[in-house]
Amino acid sequence: MRILKSSPLLLRMALAAMLGLVAALGLAPYEVWPLTLVSLAAVPFLIRYSRGSWRAAWIGWAYGTGYFALALSWIVEPFFVDAARDAWLAPFALMSMAGGLSLFWGLAFGLARVFSGSGATRTGLLILFWTLAEIARGYILTGFPWAAPAQIWTSTPVLPLLAWTGPQGLTLITLFVALSLSLIAAPGPRRFLALLPGLALLVATLMVAPPQEIEMTGKTVRLVQPNAPQDQKWDPDFMPVFFNRQIEYTAAGPRPDLIVWPEASLSSYVYGVEDPLAELEQAAAGVPLAIGLLRPDEEGFYNSLAYFDQAGDISQVYDKHHLVPFGEYIPFGGLLDGLGIQAIADISAGGMKSGPGPELLDLGGLGKALPLICYEAVFPQDVNRAEGRASFLLQVTNDAWFGSGSGPYQHLAQARMRAAEQSLPMIRVANTGVSAMIDPYGRIIGSLPLGTAGYIDLPLPNPLEPSFYSRTGDLVALFVTLLGIVGVSMRSVFIKALKKD
Repeated sequence: MRILKSSPLLLRMALAAMLGLVAALGLAPYEVWPLTLVSLAAVPFLIRYSRGSWRAAWIGWAYGTGYFALALSWIVEPFFVDAARDAWLAPFALMSMAGGLSLFWGLAFGLARVFSGSGATRTGLLILFWTLAEIARGYILTGFPWAAPAQIWTSTPVLPLLAWTGPQGLTLITLFVALSLSLIAAPGPRRFLALLPGLALLVATLMVAPPQEIEMTGKTVRLVQPNAPQDQKWDPDFMPVFFNRQIEYTAAGPRPDLIVWPEASLSSYVYGVEDPLAELEQAAAGVPLAIGLLRPDEEGFYNSLAYFDQAGDISQVYDKHHLVPFGEYIPFGGLLDGLGIQAIADISAGGMKSGPGPELLDLGGLGKALPLICYEAVFPQDVNRAEGRASFLLQVTNDAWFGSGSGPYQHLAQARMRAAEQSLPMIRVANTGVSAMIDPYGRIIGSLPLGTAGYIDLPLPNPLEPSFYSRTGDLVALFVTLLGIVGVSMRSVFIKALKKD
């Protein structure tokens, strides 16, 4: 502790960045969540000797930059699809994302220092302001809640707690458990208090433990995974290869109750295929299909999910509404387009067009599906916005953009969180993987691995009763956080007043 007290700010920032990098090892695909808890437990010591809120804010920013630099390292992958045009932007994109998202954490650290006095009060306020920063990160400027601290629990028995807490509530619990561990260094019996939040989390996990087996609907869904690399996906020489591969998987027996193709797996024209819709109808042979496609109309292109009924007709269409900034559209597009800056996945001038919002598709005997196209599965608030209760979530995605590193696994982890939050099963179909059937507790029933072509027929689970989180959203976590900030701040003021007396 003496070393930290006498260390210059830059040295402590460097240490904070390294600890942030360690914290990111709790996320997929590494999932060494104890390292995240240990790293977070060290944070109170980093800001204990910070003179003033600005220094604390710089340490928080450095910690976040290290964390997000590793957590979002996959973000460079899209820039190498067209390397000649975009590769030079990759390091700037990663560091601007890491540094920009870290501003939320820096602000939380600074505010905790402003309003606190003693170590315990400072730690309590840091937990609360940090949670508030994470809530804000999920909403401001369309939001980007990727790599939230709660995501370290995806492959653990803690995951079903999301049905009660939601992601922001679980982030609050995670920070409380981890930062309380710093009390181990406290003198006397106080050190034993460090273990109480962890024990409470263990008890809560045991209380919501799901059954080993769940009820199935009796319906079977085929997940089709063509494994089309992004640099070949729209190449005229390869388009018929991937289309015919999906046709082959669609026609294979025995027949399921629904067949799902991934995001953007069909366009209005397929090179080398005279009549793709006729081939599709013949291969389906009366089985309904849900297919991700690029849909043109007079306004531009939409990233859509089309439902083909048993007659082979498109009866319902959902248009993606939460587009990827700088990926599917450019913010302030008129200005930046004039500078020659284009969206990475842009196929039309001005970017892709957005749909009206979340909506349910009626799939007949299978029930009602809530479609999520790619990035939309990252936003729990969008899932909650849909009117009515779905029978299951249906995500189609093209994770070829994320490469073969951490991105596809982190995207899958967030899909599992959405299923657990809503107490709904999820059908997830990805171009390059991981395609999976996820049960209402967030567990994977069956899957196709990353980087493989194939199909798999899996049973569709029954939904559970609506979860607490599906009825309340993030309001409870926000209320508890704000109430906690007021309560801890008043406690600090009261203690200071007593000391003056």
